[in-house]
Amino acid sequence: MEGKIGIGIIICDRYRTCAGGKCFRSMRDREGAFSRYQGQEIELVGYTTCNGCPGGNIEYAGNEMVKNGVDVIHFATGLLVGYPPCPYIATFKQFIENRYGVEVVLGTHPIPQKYLDMHRSLGTWEEPHWEAWLADTLCDETTRLAYN
Repeated sequence: MEGKIGIGIIICDRYRTCAGGKCFRSMRDREGAFSRYQGQEIELVGYTTCNGCPGGNIEYAGNEMVKNGVDVIHFATGLLVGYPPCPYIATFKQFIENRYGVEVVLGTHPIPQKYLDMHRSLGTWEEPHWEAWLADTLCDETTRLAYN
C-alpha cells in the first residue's frame, strides 16, 4: 500500500475498558503485528469492541471503519490470548474480508510472556492453525517480557 494506511482495531469485549496502551505502543513502535508497517505512515481510524459474544458489532464496526478509510483491520491480541481465546476469530475474519474487502490481521501487540507461558501449559494453541494465527505476535523473549 502506498500513502497513509488506515488502521482499525477491534478488541474483545471482555477488555472493553482497556485504554489500548499495549496496542497503541506497539503501533507507535512497529512491534508485534504492526512490524509489517516499518517505514510506512499509518493512522488509527477506528477502535472498538466486538460487543461481546457472538460479536454483534463485527458487521457494524467493519462498515464504520471502511467509511472512515480503513485499509487493514487488526483483531487485538486479546482475542488470541484471552482465556479462552475468541472462538469466533476465523468467522469474524472471513466475514469482514468477504463483506468489506479489507484485510484482517490477527493481533496487535506482542504476546506477553506470561500469556505465552500459560497457554503453553494449558495446551490451548496446539491445533495446527494456531502457528499461523500467532505468527505476527510471537516476538523474541525480551520483547514479550517488555509487554508483561
